[in-house]
This record gives sequence, C-alpha cells and structure tokens, in this order.
Amino acid sequence: MLVIGGGPAGMAAALFALRAGAQVTLLERNDKLGKKLYITGKGRCNVTNVAEGEDFLAQVPRNPRFLYASLGFLSAEGLRALLRELGCDTVAERGGRVFPAGQKASDVTRALARGLAGADIQLGARVSSLRALDNGGFEAELESGDSLHADTVVIATGGLSYPVTGSTGDGHTLARATGHRVTDTHPALVPLETADDWARPLQGLALKNVALTARRGKKTLFLEQGELLFTHFGISGPLVLSMSSVLAGLPLKEVICAIDLKPAVPAQELEQRLARLLAEGGRRPAASLLPQLMPRSLAQAFPAVCPVNLQKPCSQITADERRQIVQALKAIPVRLTAARSMAEAVVTRGGVDVRDVDPSTMMSRRVPGLFFAGEVLDVDAFTGGYNLQIAFATGALAGHRAANMTFEEIE
Repeated sequence: MLVIGGGPAGMAAALFALRAGAQVTLLERNDKLGKKLYITGKGRCNVTNVAEGEDFLAQVPRNPRFLYASLGFLSAEGLRALLRELGCDTVAERGGRVFPAGQKASDVTRALARGLAGADIQLGARVSSLRALDNGGFEAELESGDSLHADTVVIATGGLSYPVTGSTGDGHTLARATGHRVTDTHPALVPLETADDWARPLQGLALKNVALTARRGKKTLFLEQGELLFTHFGISGPLVLSMSSVLAGLPLKEVICAIDLKPAVPAQELEQRLARLLAEGGRRPAASLLPQLMPRSLAQAFPAVCPVNLQKPCSQITADERRQIVQALKAIPVRLTAARSMAEAVVTRGGVDVRDVDPSTMMSRRVPGLFFAGEVLDVDAFTGGYNLQIAFATGALAGHRAANMTFEEIE
C-alpha cells in the first residue's frame, strides 16, 4: 500500500493501514513529516475540537454531510485517545479547541511518528505521476526517476494553502490525471483586502465583541459576532477568516459588508444613550463624544464613515442626525476588494470533487483501489481544530479501508 503525503491525513492513513496489517510505504516530498502541523495553532497545533455531531458539522461550510462516516470512524475523542496512547496527552481550552498538553506541535508529530515505526517512510520523495495498471494496482513515478508499485494508493497531499509547506496542488494534478473532477480552488480562512482609506491608520487595532455582516443582494451570507483586526491592507482576525470561507469564490465587490460596533445594544437603546451624551456635551463638538463609544483611534476615523458633520456642537445635533449616527455605529461600511493569496490562507476551498469519492470508504468511485483524504478533497471548515480533525478522520478511514481492500479484497 502506498500513501502519498506525510501531513496529518497521510500520517493517519499510514498509521491505520499499519494497524490493519498492511505493508505501508509513505512518501513525503519534504524533508520531514507533518511540516504544516508545525505552524497550526500558532505553533501549538489546534489538533481537534470537542464539538460532536451536528455541532461539528455546523462549522463545516463546504460539503459537511460527506464527513458522517469518517467522523464516526475517528471522532475527536478517538483522536485524543490515539494521541494519548502514542504518548501525547491533550487538553481542551476555550471554544472546545484541543491542544497537546505540552503546547508544542512537535509533540503531535513525534507521537504519530512513533506509531509509524513499521512503515517505509521516504522523505524528499515527490510523486510526479500516478497510473492505474490494466492488470490491477498502481505505478507511481517519482521526480527522482524511481518508480513504485502498490495494490492500493491513498492521495493525501493537501491543498494549495501555505505552499511553503509543500502544498502546491500535487494531489489535484494526480486526481485529474486519473480521471477525477477537481472543483475550482480559492483561498479560505484568509484575510481580506479593502478599499477603505479611512481604515488605513487603524492598522493593528483589534475590535472585540463586534458583529460582521456580509450581504449579496437581499441575501445575508454571513452574520457573526467576535473579534476583528485592522491591517495595512484591510481586515483580518477570527471573524474575517470565518467570513472569508463563506465568501470564497464569490465576486467580493458585489458583497455589502458592515461592522456593528455595538451588536449587544439595540439601536433604540443606543440612541437614548447617545442623546444623553449629547445633552451633556453642550457646545463641545459631537466628535469629542466618540471615545466614549469606541476606541480612540477608531473615534478619529469614524467621522469619515458617518454622514453627519460631527464638528457641529452637541447641542445642535438634530434627532434625525442622531439616528444617522446610530445607524453608522451599527453598520460601518467596509468595501471588500479581494482575498489575500493562498500563501496566507489557512485552508483551500475546492479540490477533488466529493461526488467522485465514496464517503463511507474514501475510495474513488472512478478508480477502484485509489483513495483520497484530507485537504485534497473539496471539504473545509472554520477555525478551531475542525480542519485537522477532518484530515485525521478522513485519513484514518482511507487507510483502514485501503488496507482491508488489500487483504480482504473488498471492492
């Protein structure tokens, strides 16, 4: 059995195939296994999330139903038990995020490597082509000129995000060459660029407990509350990354985006508060009240997005102008222009079309004996450990079924 890719999905596939009794060769193009794992969770490796069932699937905006069987085969609790067995305890933190107890991604990789002691691991081995043989099995040719034969193959090469880790679309190329459909790919969980000059001086400002809304026409595409970060090119932070996954592939210039600075305060209540502040402000400029409603740096930029002249004395602000100020506080417009590149994306939107893959086995519906796992598939989730859980679960199921196909001739 051959596993192409030594990331989380590939290591899980190889590990579960070994445990099923298969002889496994694992090919990794980098000089070490799990290179992408080292940068997840800011180096701490957010390995999974304790959410289960529908709560988990609610965090998967792309093809969540495809994951029923794999998540049933290796749940978050099952993954934690496996890591514990291999010498890596884990801890659950805020939001159900699970990290290695030692807070180091290398602990996870070392644990998995211990479980792979019986595999033939070849590093610096990049597959250049894969061919299904007429008499059964596969031939993989390497860039080095060597070739390998195997009864079954698992493609777990990742997507296109963070290409410095080796994710450059090799799996998509192999999939197309073996007759599979690959959907359009886009960066997901990625910062967004904006055209708002007023926001440029706000670089580094983090807004907490704000709401971010995205609409296209009459349809609300995204509405969540959380944290947002202004950058030199636009916006980032957890809210923005999640929104980027929902908007991936859409023409962003058609999307109406807005920030609600006070999502927990109804507009009527906010207007009453503003009225009290204005009454106390007397002849001071209305702009002088803004630091009481928002961070000082944002208060300096806010007049650029407010339709009211905030240099007017507080006492001269009319009731209609007061309502306009509140509307601006509840919906600061953000003009989206583009997503940042794949080099900054956490995951890839798009990949091997899940219609070409049997979700109960991860085997191709087009080429018997060929399996797919992890980010190479057209499945992605929000941040919080969900994407790694998907990689481990689909890899584990693919490896287990590929090994059983080898020895039990399951078709």
